Formats: sequence, structure tokens, C-alpha cells
Amino acid sequence: MSKVIIRTSDAPAAIGTYSQAVKIGTTVYLSGQIPLVPATMQLVSENFGEQTHQVFKNLAAVCDAAGGSLNDMVKVNIFLTDLGQFATVNEIMSQYFAEPYPARAAVQVSALPRASQIEIDGVMEVPSTH
Repeated sequence: MSKVIIRTSDAPAAIGTYSQAVKIGTTVYLSGQIPLVPATMQLVSENFGEQTHQVFKNLAAVCDAAGGSLNDMVKVNIFLTDLGQFATVNEIMSQYFAEPYPARAAVQVSALPRASQIEIDGVMEVPSTH
């Protein structure tokens, strides 16, 4: 199978040597999204909740461009600069995902790109197109 590079202007452009997502067969590997507003490439705000919403919006845009949705994600990795914000992540994530929820990991890191407070990446399985 060949890999298909997923690109959309509805999510922030890559700020390094990576693609927004790579699709192989029906599996899509999504690069980490931080809370950049696609049109400005600036952080949405300093507010953690607003940053989290923006990350999920960015992920949703990449999922859509790959032919799926957030609910097709099977694994999510959440990186936080303050694990004390985990309850907020859970509350906001419940607004974007329906059960059954994806597998998930959440870890605290010392820093993230552009001084964001949250980054999320993951894996999505899209319906096969026969």
C-alpha cells in the first residue's frame, strides 16, 4: 500500500518537517495538533480551555480531510504542560467524542511548541472504500 499525505487549510499548516496526517490503507496517523488558529497560525489564547477546544477543532479538520471524524479515532495521545488540567481535558473531550471512546494516554511534558499548554495526536481508522 502506498501512503497518502493528508493536507487541509482548515487546520494549521505544518511548522516543521512533518505532514498533518499520513494515511496507509484505512489507517490514518495524525500528527500532533497544538492550539493554533489555522488562518493566523497564532495561539487561540492563553486560556487552557480555549486551547483545548482549538486542538480538537484542528484534529477534527484533519480527520475530515482524511475521510473520517473524531469518532473514528482509535488512539489519542494527550500532552499537557500541567497534568492538573486533566479534568478540564476530560470535560472538553466529552463534547467532541461519543462512546465508545478511543484508547488514550495523557502525559505531562515540560514544554510544547509555541508555548502551548496542550498537544494531541492519534490514530484513526476510517471506513474502507471498496
